[in-house]
Amino acid sequence: MAAFLADPAGKAALLLIAAAALVIALAVVEARPVLRADRAVADHLHTAALESPDLTHASRIVTDWIVDPWTMRLLIVGAVVWLWYTRQRLVALWTACTSAAEWGVRGVLRGIIGRERPEWERPVDSAQFASLPSGHAMTAAATCVLLLWLARRAGAPAGLVRAGVAVAVLAVAAACFTRVFLGVHWLTDTLAGALLGSAFAAFAIAAWHARDPHGHPTAGTGARAEAAPRRIP
Repeated sequence: MAAFLADPAGKAALLLIAAAALVIALAVVEARPVLRADRAVADHLHTAALESPDLTHASRIVTDWIVDPWTMRLLIVGAVVWLWYTRQRLVALWTACTSAAEWGVRGVLRGIIGRERPEWERPVDSAQFASLPSGHAMTAAATCVLLLWLARRAGAPAGLVRAGVAVAVLAVAAACFTRVFLGVHWLTDTLAGALLGSAFAAFAIAAWHARDPHGHPTAGTGARAEAAPRRIP
């Protein structure tokens, strides 16, 4: 536990969980300022969606194809296949299980909280099941954090990692915006989802570091062979 708390990812996970818990609690108890803000943002963006059919169409493409949870999971599958191919099999399983657990936890939370989605006389999109937390926002955040961690772990150049951070922020922001713009989520749904997804990934990363505090490759024979010093004949 001490190693987990000493890791920056562990500290980040705890802060993100606390922030997400606060947002969810305020929504569940129906705090008036939060409900007013949710309604004001939803009404404003729904009006804009009705008045801007081209932007609405573009938002549906983004939310259904680019930042859709299944698209995010395909990215994780690609990363897992690469890790397995390079014999980093333990971290491959860790990544896959983290992604699967995020999916399961999100479904459980939705069922427990049971928050209703916004309702409109002229809807521009539709979605099923309860709304809190947003699946798009949570999966996008968790996936992006995991992929950035894997990139750094693989020794990606700093410039490439910085570009990845920019893309990650843009992807999560797009997931949050499009879901509210299309009228299928409240603002707090997406905020809670982004915080929870980031927290989930950070927790998994800190747990990995806690079990391997010195960062030694522990994945497979290939990784150990690369880490071993070469003998000079």
